[in-house]
Amino acid sequence: MFFTYLRRELRRRRKAALVVASGLALGIALVIIVSSVSSGMTKAQDKVLESLYGLGTDMTVTKAAAAPGSNGQRPRFEFDAKGDDAKQSSDRVMVQGFQTLSSTTVDKVGKQNGVADAVGGLSLNVLKVDGQFKPGEFKQNGNAGATDQRGPGGEGGATQPQGEVQGGGASFDVNSYTVYGTDVTKQDLGPLTSSKITKGRTFKATETDAEVAVVDASYAKQKKLAVGKTVTISGTKYKIVGVSTADSGDAAANVYIPLKQAQTLAEAKNKVTTVYVKAADSQQIDSVKSAIQKNIPGTTVTTSADLADTVSGSLSTASDLATSVGKWLSIAVLVAAFLVAGLLTSSAVSRRVREFGTLKALGWKSGRVTRQVVGEALVNGLMGGVLGIAVGLAGAYVVTAISPTLTAQLGGSGGGGGMAGGPGGMGGPLRQAASKSLDIALTAPVSLSTILIAVALAVAGGLIAGAFGGWRASRLRPADALRRVE
Repeated sequence: MFFTYLRRELRRRRKAALVVASGLALGIALVIIVSSVSSGMTKAQDKVLESLYGLGTDMTVTKAAAAPGSNGQRPRFEFDAKGDDAKQSSDRVMVQGFQTLSSTTVDKVGKQNGVADAVGGLSLNVLKVDGQFKPGEFKQNGNAGATDQRGPGGEGGATQPQGEVQGGGASFDVNSYTVYGTDVTKQDLGPLTSSKITKGRTFKATETDAEVAVVDASYAKQKKLAVGKTVTISGTKYKIVGVSTADSGDAAANVYIPLKQAQTLAEAKNKVTTVYVKAADSQQIDSVKSAIQKNIPGTTVTTSADLADTVSGSLSTASDLATSVGKWLSIAVLVAAFLVAGLLTSSAVSRRVREFGTLKALGWKSGRVTRQVVGEALVNGLMGGVLGIAVGLAGAYVVTAISPTLTAQLGGSGGGGGMAGGPGGMGGPLRQAASKSLDIALTAPVSLSTILIAVALAVAGGLIAGAFGGWRASRLRPADALRRVE
């Protein structure tokens, strides 16, 4: 009897049922779209962060760089130009960004509670100077026999020719590129994981001190490098075994070589600039950070959350809107939808006073009438849920199909002490990319949990509407039916 009556009433009042279902559908669809867009923005932010420090890295351990010029030294280059128009080349390999840490720091970090894995890396900058020298002609002046009164040691007496060099000169071509020393035995952690090998292969675990290299695709195209060719760094030729392409944004370095080779080039034996850390549990990141700072003094620990705070631009703005305005808008629309559904159901019950009064006169109890009203409202809620899920999925599909481009400005808001490193370290590219930006295509993935939430909201909406209608129906009396008869 319950289902028979329910089916008949729903068919008879299809317009009213559609109005209630549509109101709930609007709120549910908005929740799905906002949730999916927020999820897409979270993934976009994660993609930006992965392009900086690599997949799977939860935090990095570094040591802040010394103040520029504090040691009073400048890069020096040595040339041995011989003959006319001699062409010479010299490389200056420098540790980039951070002060170096002992390789033993990697082991210390790895032993901290909550650390699943830790790996070290060495970030280098190579300044390459190619020079062409043209020796000049020495022209002696009229005072050819002048005596230098000081001589060696200032004691004088030596006769020195007096004159000047004329017509000489030199032209220089200065280029710089980044090199990252990676631990080839642990390639599942660190900046190289943010790139995919698109040609050739990656390093073998046995190539810990081999003269091999993986080059970034953009750099390879610029310098016309390919698998099988060689790249020369400070006089050492490295065979290119692979070409990598960054998943998003710029690669962490132009050239990747085994860590030991990088240490040799930089004369930094058993040194690293960055320790990449993967936590055993994402919920323990803060506690792991505290433990490392406490047990390994003098280091700066930077988490992915710290780095995320430095990402600005339209991606950050849109994300803030989605998580703040979008969330509250969804809540407001849902509350309004539930309220409207409840009022419409209650109004519908009021219009059925004669019907329910007659049923009570025939022996229906208030509880049975209430159950009937709640059943109708629940079905309306489920219909609204189905319609809302369909509209929400369509909206998410449209966002993904259009894929609007958002810009992520890296490091625009500054950062802490660990944010000023070089490429290959968390926050390292931020300083170099302070004026750069990444374009990220926005998607709106819909997860199963979002669908389940939508179903729960549909049921809740139906129950709330049913509660309004049931309360109104429970207050009806058989005499109400007679009063409605004119």
